[in-house]
Amino acid sequence: MCGIIGAASSRNVGKLLVQGLHKMEYRGYDSAGIALHQKDSIFNLRTLGKVSLLEKGMIEKRPKSKLGIAHTRWATHGKPSEQNAHPHYSDGEVHIVHNGIIENYLELKESLLSAGYIFQSETDSEVIAHLLHQHLQSSGDLLSAMHEAVKQLDGAYAIAAIHVADQNRLIAARNKTPLLIGIGLEENFVASDPLALSQLTNEFVFLEDGDVAEITHETYKIFNGKNSPVKREVTEIDIAVNAVTKGEYSHFMEKEIYEQPDAVASTINGKLGEDDVLDNIFGLRSSEVFSQIKRIQFVACGTSLHAGKVGRFWFEQIAKIPCYVDFASEYRYRDPLVEEGTLFVTISQSGETADTLAALRYAQGKDYLSTLCICNVPTSSLARESEHVLFTNAGPEIGVASTKAFTTQLTGLILLAMSIAKSLDIDKALRKNLAKELRSLPAAIEKTLKLSDEILKIVPNIADKDNALFLGRGMFFPIVQEGALKLKEISYIHAEAYPAGELKHGPLALVDDQIPVIALSPENTLTEKTCIKP
Repeated sequence: MCGIIGAASSRNVGKLLVQGLHKMEYRGYDSAGIALHQKDSIFNLRTLGKVSLLEKGMIEKRPKSKLGIAHTRWATHGKPSEQNAHPHYSDGEVHIVHNGIIENYLELKESLLSAGYIFQSETDSEVIAHLLHQHLQSSGDLLSAMHEAVKQLDGAYAIAAIHVADQNRLIAARNKTPLLIGIGLEENFVASDPLALSQLTNEFVFLEDGDVAEITHETYKIFNGKNSPVKREVTEIDIAVNAVTKGEYSHFMEKEIYEQPDAVASTINGKLGEDDVLDNIFGLRSSEVFSQIKRIQFVACGTSLHAGKVGRFWFEQIAKIPCYVDFASEYRYRDPLVEEGTLFVTISQSGETADTLAALRYAQGKDYLSTLCICNVPTSSLARESEHVLFTNAGPEIGVASTKAFTTQLTGLILLAMSIAKSLDIDKALRKNLAKELRSLPAAIEKTLKLSDEILKIVPNIADKDNALFLGRGMFFPIVQEGALKLKEISYIHAEAYPAGELKHGPLALVDDQIPVIALSPENTLTEKTCIKP
């Protein structure tokens, strides 16, 4: 959820950093902060709440600086507070921002306390600042201190740091958490999300696990986990301004709901022939690999997990392939049995979901036929580390609650089911019909969105309720699970989803005139089993 941005420039960077934080507000956060180098000191400002409060403080203080780091935090260790907000610092000399979780922070904290360091926060991140300060006492150089400090860190981290004795340089490090360098003209940047730099540059270098980077306004250098200089590919990403602004809509989620027809059309584009899915749309020789598939293992989190649960029905119906679906956070802890010919499939909007990425890396040590991911970000770790990929091409998703991500993932899963069925030479007539249906899908979604006025009529009946029950059968059960998740994420209303047939096995006891029941019941063979006739 957290966001990092840093800059080394020939111009003042305070405003640029705050603007970058604004662009990452969609990630969710509870506090924000900034640290700016000012000759012999570092200006540090932290606020609880919105970035706009930090911006107000910046306008009042008007600090000038050409080197700085900034952060939005979502509480993991320690309650939301100004004291727990980033940047954290040690002795006023080293200031850091951090995304991720340091798993051995208690052990490190105990050691640092014994060495005389005083902690100001409840966070795991503060240990990084003190570790850097400790190593600076012997090395005298922030880059060397970072190389030594990261050797002691267990867990996931993206770090950006500045030091009071160095007004031209920031140091960054990455492990299992996204971090990139943005290349500008007489300025260079570091960020956890390219959206933060969308109006500053379109050239990015994605750091890899174990990398440490030295960044100045003139240049940047990258070192791998062995402290050896390395070169990473420069990637151009054109992020349209309209993709990161709300336009005519009241919020990003509304905008992205209405972007679904175009997003689904982008997912389908270039994937279908006249009567069937095209060959190798998941990458070189993917169709050949698909001809050897006997089973599929899906791994995902949240919305993507629900997409995988829906997809399971399609793969069994269309490709006649048995499927397993696991929570990414649980998969690698149950010592899964891998059957011969099993394809390992991950699903993620960002391609950086930590649990999903960890599951993929665990699976790479198992005897899977191949690995494949469905995601939206071509430069993501998941895309780079999977053998086969389908990009949903949905454009940036700013809203915290996924909308177009879900529908484009479902579209990608149908394309995968069709591709496997084609490689196994299963039911060509069905594939032809599905190709036709997929082409008409954007128009069908557009038609559905025109029902918004009818939906608004229902709102007064449920707006004052504190709980809701969602029901569905078959593939529509994971879809109502997604509906319940959305209600929880957006309105903070308690909501639960059940297979409709399970209503009588316990949940019915909770139903009264204060609990709305939302049932998803398309016209199919299960309609009579779901609908309650008056």
